[in-house]
Amino acid sequence: MDNNILKISIIQSHIEWEDRAANLRRFGELLRGIGGETHLAVLPEMFSTGFSMRAEALADAADGETVAALRQWAADGQMALTGSFMAREGDRYFNRAFFVTPGGEAHFADKRHLFGMGGESRYFTAGHERLTVDCRGWKICPLVCYDLRFPVWSRNVRNAYDVLVYTANWPAVRRHVWDILLPARAIENMAYVCGVNRTGRDGNGYEYDGGSAVWSPRGERLADAGRGEGVTTVALRRDELEALRTGFPAWQDADSFTVE
Repeated sequence: MDNNILKISIIQSHIEWEDRAANLRRFGELLRGIGGETHLAVLPEMFSTGFSMRAEALADAADGETVAALRQWAADGQMALTGSFMAREGDRYFNRAFFVTPGGEAHFADKRHLFGMGGESRYFTAGHERLTVDCRGWKICPLVCYDLRFPVWSRNVRNAYDVLVYTANWPAVRRHVWDILLPARAIENMAYVCGVNRTGRDGNGYEYDGGSAVWSPRGERLADAGRGEGVTTVALRRDELEALRTGFPAWQDADSFTVE
């Protein structure tokens, strides 16, 4: 196994509003088209429902239909999957990031920064643990949408991760912020950054115009999905990451801290 290369695929699509069955069909079709051709596929935030606040009606259990589908897609395509879905535990609800391996292991972490202006903090519970998962010897850290605006939570202390992933429903009206912050996070954390957004219009009338992209640790755009739907795949190189971290070891001078 060549651990120097990690193939990562952006899955950029519209999301049918509050229709889990339709979205599972849609994303299943997209993922079947890249089976065996990628190592990690990234889906948008709340890919199975859209960014709805009807958590009581729409949230799924950790062993429910959404995660079962993810496990099946990962096994069939021999690829890892990450993104987020609307999760339920008892009487609490979460915007939950997932990382599912080809072997069926499922890892979870909940969105830390809830979007108060959109009502998310009224219906969902914030997470307090950041997730880092191994994928072919690469350390992957999946975060969710609004987390992008908060660099302390994203901080790569002593190279804890190699690839930072943001899965999002980022409205077109604030697209310029997305385009600025993704490369900023890559540069300051000396890591690859992948941001995956949706397209189309949601049930609240908000427009989304994609802009999913992968950025190098030097702030170079390696892949850009544009504004349309589809799958974009790019190969990341570990030797180039290590060369930067060795040749310009700014990470050694970074502050050490913990977030409560």
